[in-house]
Amino acid sequence: MLPLSTPIATLKMIGPAFSLRLKKLAIETIGDLLYHIPFRYKDFSIVSKINLLQAGEKVTIAGEIASIGNVFTRQGKKIQKAVFRDETGEIEVVWYNQPYLIKFLHPGIKLTIAGEAKWFGHKLLFESPDYEIIKALDPKGVATQHPRGGPTSSAVAFTSSGEGRMDSPGMVSTTNLVHTGRLVPIYPETAGISSKWLRSRIDPLLHKFYPQINEFLPISLRQHFKLIGEKEAIYKAHFPKTYHEAESARRRLAFDELLLLQLAAKIRRGQWQKETAGHQFRIRQYKSQIQQYINRLPFVLTTAQRKATGDILTDLALQRPMNRLLEGDVGSGKTVVAAIAMYAGFLNSYQVAFMAPTEILALQHFETICRFLEPYGVKIALLTGNSKQESNDFDIFVGTHALLQKKVSFSKLGLIVIDEQQRFGVEQRAKLREKGANPHLLSMTATPIPRTIALTLYADLDLSILAEMPKGRMKVKTWVVPPEKRQSAYDWIRKQIKTSEIKQQAFIICPLIEESETLTTIKAAKIEYQRLRKEIFPDLRVALLHGKLKSKEKEKIMEGYKKGLIDVLVATPVVEVGIDVPTATIIMIEAAERFGLAQLHQLRGRVGRGNQQSYCLLFTESNNPDAITRLKLLETTFNGPKLAEFDLKMRGAGEIFGTKQHGHINLKIADISDLSLVEETKKAANFLLASPGKLSNFHLLRQKLEKYTIEKIVPD
Repeated sequence: MLPLSTPIATLKMIGPAFSLRLKKLAIETIGDLLYHIPFRYKDFSIVSKINLLQAGEKVTIAGEIASIGNVFTRQGKKIQKAVFRDETGEIEVVWYNQPYLIKFLHPGIKLTIAGEAKWFGHKLLFESPDYEIIKALDPKGVATQHPRGGPTSSAVAFTSSGEGRMDSPGMVSTTNLVHTGRLVPIYPETAGISSKWLRSRIDPLLHKFYPQINEFLPISLRQHFKLIGEKEAIYKAHFPKTYHEAESARRRLAFDELLLLQLAAKIRRGQWQKETAGHQFRIRQYKSQIQQYINRLPFVLTTAQRKATGDILTDLALQRPMNRLLEGDVGSGKTVVAAIAMYAGFLNSYQVAFMAPTEILALQHFETICRFLEPYGVKIALLTGNSKQESNDFDIFVGTHALLQKKVSFSKLGLIVIDEQQRFGVEQRAKLREKGANPHLLSMTATPIPRTIALTLYADLDLSILAEMPKGRMKVKTWVVPPEKRQSAYDWIRKQIKTSEIKQQAFIICPLIEESETLTTIKAAKIEYQRLRKEIFPDLRVALLHGKLKSKEKEKIMEGYKKGLIDVLVATPVVEVGIDVPTATIIMIEAAERFGLAQLHQLRGRVGRGNQQSYCLLFTESNNPDAITRLKLLETTFNGPKLAEFDLKMRGAGEIFGTKQHGHINLKIADISDLSLVEETKKAANFLLASPGKLSNFHLLRQKLEKYTIEKIVPD
């Protein structure tokens, strides 16, 4: 039998074309397909006779096609209308724009139909129901099994009662149905891959390869945490008889994901702690110069900044390489803490690489670092996608992914600083470290992460948190503005910009670059820019900034905005991080309900960078009371981690981390906001690593862990 690692492209039932589509779902092997778990279920487990149907019921009925044909509506649209019957009666079934159905749903074909029975005039009908062929007619009119074949092709047997729940004793036997007559799984999909297509492939493959699914957790651990077995979990995830079975399966598989995540992080931490730093900084020797640098800063460090600086300098002096995450709210002063570490690197004659996720952010950091360090003789270079490394005779290299290129080299790399580190993968960070001899690593993030989750996700890092804001920083006044006050808001923005004695500028943020066919009410930056420039602010200087612009265009626009040559900058969330313009005092955010609270908080952080009162106006077209209540939290809450906690409870972890955008947490099943499961898996990880022989005794578990780590795990 083929192993679970067999590429799915080699299977006749899938082939090369579908395998390319499946790759978008991270499905490349048979095992990947079997572990592609549903995220919800349609309940079609009630099976009924036609004469017992009631409006509003979601049910499965079994019978045959009595008649079927295409019908044209008055508007010229083609619909497919069928009459479906069993021994108790008939019911009309309607599909829309599916003319291909006529080719194989001939009169006499046995099938099941699943959906909601609805009133249409004075009769019940099924509108666009799911269906599943049980028996088909061959060209000679002889009844045969449907060519889909496999162990699931079977007829449906009814009892005299005419109605029953799937697999209930003495009731309807629909065990072998795949698309109807049960809790029907709905999977994550992609273009050309529907849930029905996935079910039709997973069903026979699971029956065939089920014996190869191996248990990798010790029985004592499963018993302690009340987990079902791996085989049972995979089977019940795809074929649950009840929601309780589906939930127990999901809990086991989510437990696996979180456990592997935590084990991998703890193992990486252990490996890192055994390493010897290629560059042990002499902090004591340069203590007075570092202190002088801090004393000459144009502001006093906060208590949190002083503590974080102390932690970092202590790490730099150790024999093992530093691996620390500096988490700080918008405007909490992470960059100056990093600058102190970089200055220590300069004093020790080591080079520093500073990597940012976007060119805009890299340019912003380059300018800030130049301001902080150039007066002390530090030579700083900027490397982005369009720039070339002409020399490695610099002390600090600020750049984007361009720093990872093979042609970029360093003569003595001692420290790496990575901003917005969640936007870079483990492999990318490792690739940059390989450019030096075990250099120290300082990661930074402005994404507000609840501490419990931060300690889970970053178990391989030491954590420093900047939990306070610099003195004198004013809170940004924030309002959720109702649609009827939109014109008043525009008038107020114009007045602030044109009549204020002190220079003021505004951001207007739109979630999309271009208009969407499906999201017709959502404002797009390109269209909104033209409208604002011509109709709303013809007397102001309006510009447009988005991610698809060329680098030079972005730089020119940002330079113009910083110099005060632009009054209103219409932009996408490309300005979410790193934009520091002290005269920007107003930010207006369209379709605010589409953003997570943490992201809105970061966008709000683009204003209020100077000593003027700043404002954030949140607009939404949503009438959902929950959405309005959620947005109003920003009117009274100015603490990023608190807002992240709210989002965690209300919308889940994806709203905090932006996993779809950045691939930050590679979890397909588990929810990082399930804090109780996170805590259980943390205990399980500690138990496994503390057991005699550690992971050496768990060969299959070590195999599972390999894909979570850069290097293969070496037995203890």
